[in-house]
Amino acid sequence: MIKPSPDLLEIASALLPGTRLDNAVRATEGNIHEVLLIPGIAAVRVTRGPLTTASMPRRVEVLRRLASAGLPFQVPEPLSPVTTFGERAAVAVSWVGGTHLPEGAGDPSQVAEVLEAVRSVPLTKSLMDVLDDRAQGPSWSVIIAEEILPRLPARWQGEGLRRLDAALALEPVPDALVHGDLSGSNVHWSEDGKLLGVLDWDLAMPGDPAVDAAQMAWHGWENVRRAVSAETYRRARTWDALFGVGHLVATMNGRPMTSPDGFIRAIVPWLEANA
Repeated sequence: MIKPSPDLLEIASALLPGTRLDNAVRATEGNIHEVLLIPGIAAVRVTRGPLTTASMPRRVEVLRRLASAGLPFQVPEPLSPVTTFGERAAVAVSWVGGTHLPEGAGDPSQVAEVLEAVRSVPLTKSLMDVLDDRAQGPSWSVIIAEEILPRLPARWQGEGLRRLDAALALEPVPDALVHGDLSGSNVHWSEDGKLLGVLDWDLAMPGDPAVDAAQMAWHGWENVRRAVSAETYRRARTWDALFGVGHLVATMNGRPMTSPDGFIRAIVPWLEANA
């Protein structure tokens, strides 16, 4: 955790007037938001620039509709309106208790519980209206083929194409709710191992639930293998093999690739480390 800046505290005070911020801390840096944590009370999410500012109302509406979907776990619920501060937007959301498991910890039953809870959420028209941006831009495979593969170092271009072809050869499956970042600090458990909540739905989308299964490799691939069917496991490994599923989901939301060179800088080390 990091000491919060004065401007972050000022934003929090505006959104949650009268709330004491003595023990507020800034969460580890994220790509989309700065997050101020007020333990036991709220989290304040502040966008980093115009693109995320424009999309924040939709992201917050996703939380609102998920919160009314009868989920077997908590999601952060909006406590304030989305409010703009210059080019940035901010919202306060409810606190979700518990803590995440360390990397490599957990067991197959916990992995299976999270995956089943998320993929069982009905993709109602109300949820799809705020969730599905895929028709707004090029498909993930077009982005990879046209913007990513040509920028890869020469030694990875042929292999990248082979892995893309393998992903495209997967048999279609019915869409389910995909969280898109279902690992690490985004899944909270009680001390006795009960699933309490799932945070950070910014990448949520309809899609192949094996994408979330690949994300759960945070707990170890062997735990994933024992938690899902052989077919789901095969699909999860295929999705992950492309560039690492954590990178891949950034191409799947129907939005333009704003920084393909930055994407390359992120995925090449992953390719080299997993060669």
